[in-house]
Amino acid sequence: MDEQTANFRREFKANLIEWLQIEDKTPDDIVDDEPLFGEGLGLDSLDAVEIVIMLQRKYNINQREVDEKREVFTTFATLSDFVQERSSRQ
Repeated sequence: MDEQTANFRREFKANLIEWLQIEDKTPDDIVDDEPLFGEGLGLDSLDAVEIVIMLQRKYNINQREVDEKREVFTTFATLSDFVQERSSRQ
C-alpha cells in the first residue's frame, strides 16, 4: 500500500469513528481487512445508513453510487478504497 492510501485510510478511520460515535475504538483498532458488520467491526444496519449519509456529506458521494456498489461495504479496506477513488475524481 502506498503512503497516500495509508494516510487516507488513517484519516477515514478517524472520520468513521467520529461520525458513528464509536467510543471503544481508535483508528489503530480497525484492521483494514476486518468485516464492517457482524463479528468484525460490529456495525449494524443503522450504522450502514449513517455511513451512507457520511459519504454524501463529507465526500460528496451520492446514494446511487453507493447503491450500485454495495460490495464496498464488505471490509474497511473495500469501503476506504471506494471512497478514496471517488474523492480523487472530484
